[in-house]
Amino acid sequence: MTLDQMIAEDFGTVPELIRLYAAQKPTHPALVQDGRSLSYAELDALMDRIAAGLQRDGLTQGQAVSVCATTSIEYAALFLGGLRAGAAVAPIAPSSTPDQIVAMVNDSGAGLFFLDKGVAAEMGDKLGEVVTRQIALDGSDVGQPFAQWLPAEGIAPKPVTIGPKDPFNIIYSSGTTGTPKGIVQSHGMRWRHLAPRPDGIGYGPDAVGFISTPLYSNTTLVCFFPTLAGGGTMVMLPKFDVLKWLQAAQDNRVTHAMLVPVQYRRLLEHPDFDNYDLSSFVMKFATSAPFSAELKRQAITRWPGGLTEYYGMTEGGGGFMLQAHLYPDKLHTVGLPSPGAVIKLLDEDGAEVGPGEVGEIIGRSPATMSGYHNQPGKTSEAQWVCPKTGDLYIRTGDVGRLDEDGFLTLMDRRKDMIITGGFNVYPSDLEAVLMKHEAVAEAAVIAAPSDQWGETPVAYVALKDGAAATPEDLKAFTNGQVGKTQRLADVVLIDVLPRSHIGKVLKRELRDAYVALGRKV
Repeated sequence: MTLDQMIAEDFGTVPELIRLYAAQKPTHPALVQDGRSLSYAELDALMDRIAAGLQRDGLTQGQAVSVCATTSIEYAALFLGGLRAGAAVAPIAPSSTPDQIVAMVNDSGAGLFFLDKGVAAEMGDKLGEVVTRQIALDGSDVGQPFAQWLPAEGIAPKPVTIGPKDPFNIIYSSGTTGTPKGIVQSHGMRWRHLAPRPDGIGYGPDAVGFISTPLYSNTTLVCFFPTLAGGGTMVMLPKFDVLKWLQAAQDNRVTHAMLVPVQYRRLLEHPDFDNYDLSSFVMKFATSAPFSAELKRQAITRWPGGLTEYYGMTEGGGGFMLQAHLYPDKLHTVGLPSPGAVIKLLDEDGAEVGPGEVGEIIGRSPATMSGYHNQPGKTSEAQWVCPKTGDLYIRTGDVGRLDEDGFLTLMDRRKDMIITGGFNVYPSDLEAVLMKHEAVAEAAVIAAPSDQWGETPVAYVALKDGAAATPEDLKAFTNGQVGKTQRLADVVLIDVLPRSHIGKVLKRELRDAYVALGRKV
C-alpha cells in the first residue's frame, strides 16, 4: 500500500506510516532533541527493537506499558515501539505524587515500567510499591538500563494485527487529589486526529513540529502524532525556557508548534521576542487553558503564520476550533464545532438551550474515548444519553454560550461557578475585566466561603513586571464594571498563579490558600 492510499483509508496506524516513511525517505529526520536526531530509518529500527523486547518480556496485545519520565528521544521511541507491539501506552506525569504514580502504574496493569532517575528520586521508597519490572530510560541505575534491556540490532517483532477498537493509550487525567482516571483512547480515535483536513492546518512531509509540553499530556500528543504521521520532523524541548524555545524555533525553521496560553504570554512578553526569525511558521496551536482575546491578537499580529485554538477534552466527544487569523472578530470565543462533532448545551434540568443562553457543553463525534480504565461507573457518569435518539454524548463539565454564528464563548467549569446569594456568577467574566487593567499580568477568580452569601468571588492577581496596583485599586476597577451580584469581595496579590505542567490554573490550591488566610468576606 502506498502512503497516499493509507492516508485515504478509514483506518490505519501510526507505526505503519513510520514504516512507509522509513522506506521512502530513510534519512529524513524524524525526532530531534538537544542536538541529537533520529532519522525515519533509525526510528523504525529502534521501534522494532523495542516492540521485540516487549514481546520477549511477555507483553500481550492490549496490555499496558507505563512510562514516567522527562521527554526524550528514547521516551518518544518507546511510545511508538509500544504501539507497534500492540501495547496500550500509559504515560504518567512525573509531577504526580509518589502515591499517585504507584496507583496509576498498578491500575494500568502495565507489564513494564519505564522511568528515569528524576522520577525515581521523587518516588523514593514508594518505588518499591510498583508491582512490575522497571527499566531506566536514561540509562541510570534505578532499574535495568534501557540500552541493556533492548534486544540486538536487526531483530524484528512478531507481526501484530491492530484494529480501530484496540487501545492506543491510557491518558490519566490531571486530578490534583486522589487517583486520576485513566482515559482509554483507541487506535481508531487517534486515526481520526490524523485524517486529511480541508482547512489547511494539516502537517505535511516538510513540516517541522515543535513541542515543549510533556509527552504524558494529550495536549502534546495532538501535535506529536500528526507531525510524524505526515512524515515531518518532530523537535522536542524537554523543559520550556523562553530563550531556548526561541533559539530552537529559529534554528530548526519550525513550521508548526503546540503551546499552552501561558507559554504564549511568556514568549510575547520577552523583550527579545521580536529579534528572532520566526518567518518559517505556518501554524501555531493552543489548547488546555483559557486564552485571552488580547493575547490571541498579539499572536496573530506579531508572529508569522496562523493561529488555531482547540477546545475539547482528552475524553473526546466533541470539541471546538478557532482559526484566529481568519476570525479576528471572534477572538473572545473558542470557535466553531470541530469537523464531525455534534454539540448541545444543556441547562441545569438537562434541557437543551439555544443561542445566547448559558448551558453545560456536551458533544459526540467519532473521536471519543473507549471509557475510563477499570471504572465503568465513572464512564457512565461522563455520558449523557439523548432521550430522543439514544445517542451518547460526553459531558464536559464546562459552561458556555453559543452566539448566533455558532461560535462558543467558554465560561467556566461547572464546579468553578460561584453561587452567591442564589445568583450564578462566572469567574471568567470577572477575570476578563481584571485583565483589562494595565497592571495585571494574570488573574484567577475563586469561590470563597461566606457566612452571608454562602460563597462569594475573590480574585488572585499577579501584576506585570514593574507595574503597581493595590488590591483596593483592582477591586474598585472591577466592581465599577460589573453587576452588584458579581462584585469582588476581596483581591489578593500573588507573584505567579499556580499552574499544572500544561498551564492550567490550579484553582483548588488558591481556594485552599484563601481559606488558610482566615479572612472573612
